[in-house]
Amino acid sequence: MSIIIDGNKIAQDIRKAIREETSVFKEKTGIVPGLAVVLVGDDPASQIYVGRKAKACAEVGFLSREYKLPANATEAKLMNLINDLNQDQCLHGILVQLPLPKHIATDKIIAAIDPHKDVDGFHPYNVGGLVTGSPLFIPCTPRGIMELIARTGIELSGKDAVVVGRSNIVGKPMALLLLAQNATVTMCHSKTKDLPTVTSRADVLIAAVGKARMITADMVKEGAVVIDVGVNRLNNGKLAGDVAFDEVATKASYITPVPGGVGPMTIAMLMKNTLDAARRGSL
Repeated sequence: MSIIIDGNKIAQDIRKAIREETSVFKEKTGIVPGLAVVLVGDDPASQIYVGRKAKACAEVGFLSREYKLPANATEAKLMNLINDLNQDQCLHGILVQLPLPKHIATDKIIAAIDPHKDVDGFHPYNVGGLVTGSPLFIPCTPRGIMELIARTGIELSGKDAVVVGRSNIVGKPMALLLLAQNATVTMCHSKTKDLPTVTSRADVLIAAVGKARMITADMVKEGAVVIDVGVNRLNNGKLAGDVAFDEVATKASYITPVPGGVGPMTIAMLMKNTLDAARRGSL
């Protein structure tokens, strides 16, 4: 039976450390790390995420500001808001909650954020830095996964790692981070032929496709480390990951649950990125 990686506990430990570091930083510099979260529209899931981020900011001692625009807000209005936030010296991080309404060009909005305040790590400047090994910020979910792996004592060097999913938010940066730790990385996606054969070779398997329970036990190598990034709402209202947890847990050496695995780490890394941004701004 697998060892379940407790993301809640690890994230709690990280937030506690950030709170202590923030207290010292504020005493030394007089600067309060500030995070702006922008929400366009009234998507219920996005509202929940924004609320969690505000709560996390309060817990670690950050300034938190929310900016809510209606779903029909123009792209120009959102751009103007971002330009104002870029200039606000009280704010060290800017996060635009995704997804945006379809009439707004997401890439254009992300590119408008000052790279030094891009605590999500999505700006092309930071994406390019990740490729070359020198980003200002690492995207929060992949960074959180690397923290989970490191704090669990899992060695990556020389291991076969398979990432299922090629999104800009998780899959692609995840592959780069694994590669930087000397893993041999395979990326899988909707066009991958014979997916079970590929995934069953993995010493470390990262599932990030957004399809409930698609990774089954026959797709997993005995003793593999399985990290489940998926959060899917079932018809009965419950949450499920991309991994069929109960059956895969009988084969994996380590596995993350949903909820309580990767999710809490994402917000913890957002706090860490924001503190890093404030520190850079104080230099």
